[in-house]
Amino acid sequence: MGQKIAFGVGMLANQMFPASLGIFMVVLVQNLGFPGWMWGIVYFLPRVLDAVTDPIMGFISDNTKSVWGRRRQYVFLGAIVMGVAFSVMWQLYADNTVSYNFTYFLLGSFAFYIGLTIFSVPYVAMGYEMSEDFHERTQIMAIAQWIGQWAWVIAPWFWVIMYDPSWFPSPEAATRQLAVWVGAIFAICAMVPAIFIKSKSTLNEKFSPLTFDAIGNSLSKIIQGFKEAFASRPFRKLCISTFFIFNAFNTVAGFVFFIVVWHLFSGDAGAAGYWTPIFGSVGALVTTFIVIPIVAAMSKRIGKKNAFMVSQSIALVGYASLWFLFVPGKPWMFIFSLPFHSFGIGSLFVLMMSMTADVIDLDELNYGVRREGVFGAIYWYMVKFGFAIAGGLSGVILTVVGFDGNAAVQPEGAVDGLRLFFSGLPMLGTMVAMYLMHDYDVDEARANEIREELKKRKEAKLNPEVPYSDYQIENSFTLSDADRLAISTIQSKFHDKSKAEIKEMFSQFFSTGFHGLCFSPYLEGQNIGDILSEEQIRRRMEIIAPHTKWVRSFSCTDGNELIPKIAKEKGLKTMVGAWLGTDKTKNEAEIAQLIRLAKEGLVDIAVVGNEVLLRNELTEEEVLEYLISVKKELPNQTVSYIDTYYQLSNRPQVLANCDVILANCYPFWEGCNADEAPVYLQRMYELVKEAAGEKEVMITETGWPDSGEKMQAAVPSPENTMKYLIESNEWARKEKIALFTFASFDEPWKVHHEGEVGQSWGIWDKNEKLKY
Repeated sequence: MGQKIAFGVGMLANQMFPASLGIFMVVLVQNLGFPGWMWGIVYFLPRVLDAVTDPIMGFISDNTKSVWGRRRQYVFLGAIVMGVAFSVMWQLYADNTVSYNFTYFLLGSFAFYIGLTIFSVPYVAMGYEMSEDFHERTQIMAIAQWIGQWAWVIAPWFWVIMYDPSWFPSPEAATRQLAVWVGAIFAICAMVPAIFIKSKSTLNEKFSPLTFDAIGNSLSKIIQGFKEAFASRPFRKLCISTFFIFNAFNTVAGFVFFIVVWHLFSGDAGAAGYWTPIFGSVGALVTTFIVIPIVAAMSKRIGKKNAFMVSQSIALVGYASLWFLFVPGKPWMFIFSLPFHSFGIGSLFVLMMSMTADVIDLDELNYGVRREGVFGAIYWYMVKFGFAIAGGLSGVILTVVGFDGNAAVQPEGAVDGLRLFFSGLPMLGTMVAMYLMHDYDVDEARANEIREELKKRKEAKLNPEVPYSDYQIENSFTLSDADRLAISTIQSKFHDKSKAEIKEMFSQFFSTGFHGLCFSPYLEGQNIGDILSEEQIRRRMEIIAPHTKWVRSFSCTDGNELIPKIAKEKGLKTMVGAWLGTDKTKNEAEIAQLIRLAKEGLVDIAVVGNEVLLRNELTEEEVLEYLISVKKELPNQTVSYIDTYYQLSNRPQVLANCDVILANCYPFWEGCNADEAPVYLQRMYELVKEAAGEKEVMITETGWPDSGEKMQAAVPSPENTMKYLIESNEWARKEKIALFTFASFDEPWKVHHEGEVGQSWGIWDKNEKLKY
């Protein structure tokens, strides 16, 4: 609880600065003479800067190595910058020209928002990291929002203080002094999470470097990380829904002062007295004591998405009722709207921040990295960029309806125009958000599945003896003295070679081309079963075509049937696979497509199933039945089945029915040291060759990952990948053995099946850039 309260005190600061800013901004129009366009610019430009710097700060925070962890030092520093800049930016005097005050305030705002970014991005990420539990995440955010809401209880009373001459001689004098108190007190509150929330050292983590050059060079990575995060459909829904609700609300939030003063009290700010702060503080008290506890309880009872839908439906009633309950002469009537009105923003961040933490888990499952900083930055980017648009739009609305804060009497329809926007725009934003969220699907059951899978993955990291792959763990061979001599020769070849020198050796090998490449068609965010487009296959085929003679595909449906067609257009030979599994209907569709492609002349070797015996999804009899049926349909075609070398060597019936023997050979999965692996591959080949007799044996998959979990003595690294590919392919050329390298491109979807290492076998990365 102490940790949660410390996080909540930080939220009080995170809320108080923008709350005070919103109150003080009225002075710019009402007392310092800013026209609508100036109001729009000072709202818009600093928030654009804030939105742009957030992802950069997220990257820096996610990759910081320090004894204090990734976040705390930035939270502390940002608190200081934010507090000082806020105090300084409000030192405005009516004696100065409007242009001078405008320029001074705009520059001060830039400094303030830089401090806010330094503080808020790592601060929000702290909250995402505090718990892995589905419901405790909601409790953390509920406590934080409960404490943070007191900012909105306190801040509206600044209006009373600012416009009461017994306190200050003028509103601008009030903002000058109040800003200093707000800056000092709440900068200290902002430091509390940095001081009291524990975090582990990250000194030994493998993060990206944070030199100025590295950060500059990492802008593309930041953009890519943004794309990857925003490619997450659930996260995209959270961001866009928040954008519409929060920023529709904030576009009109500043109008409450004008509506109370001009609609309820005919322009007399003194007579309006306490009614403007009552609107804000009563709403905040309702949020604090009614909305947040109810939403937290609803979330636990009916789920986060359903709690969101109920809360926003209640808010719609509140927004609509304000049109009728702002009644001149009866200002107290609007209070009846506030319990409904408060459910809109009051529930938003409790639920959305909790759901974002769940989506971050999903991102880790998909990509193998924790990116709280990037996700927090992107989420708040949407909030802040929308806030910037909201500020600019506020100025546009003031101008369109003809409202003038300096006028003694407002033009006809101006105040009613503000009232129409005040009720209508939040309703529109809420309805759009509810439509977007109606099919959000990361519920408690799904979140628990994700956590369980991540737990297994972490256990696999701690125990590298247990692989994700179905491949056997045991070593099949004892290496002979001759083998040891061959290994020594390989070691001497690469001895004392730098990474740059190994890259040069790989470049020379790469220029001679591969015999065959296993084709990886799936793009970022796609998975098995997704429909592949011709454009993506054609683009990737154009990349690999100059570097290989053969292409191997693994399926004949869902767009995979386009692979052999496009490969043939490029003059390549094709090994085309029908993917078999437990779904008999799907198997029949795959077989039918394979036969069709072969009869169209698009197949050089037809493959009936890949490692289905290894996965124990079909019996040997079932595999033989499929294999024989295809051979009958394609009497003049080379037809075979693919499995691991040790499965095939023990299956004489399968070998007897294959026209050519196709074996997958992975020294990595048997925990073989990278220096020994090329020789170990030769022993694998010899074992299956002995069982195959006179039939040709091809190695249809082999390769080495460049990152991820190690497997016993097998260590993923770029250097080991390059060395293995050079040696295995040169040996195969020398011995005239057909060898297919796995794989052409990195495959992010495999992180689900084989951990982080599963996505790292490509010659090209997931973005189609040559890695070596």
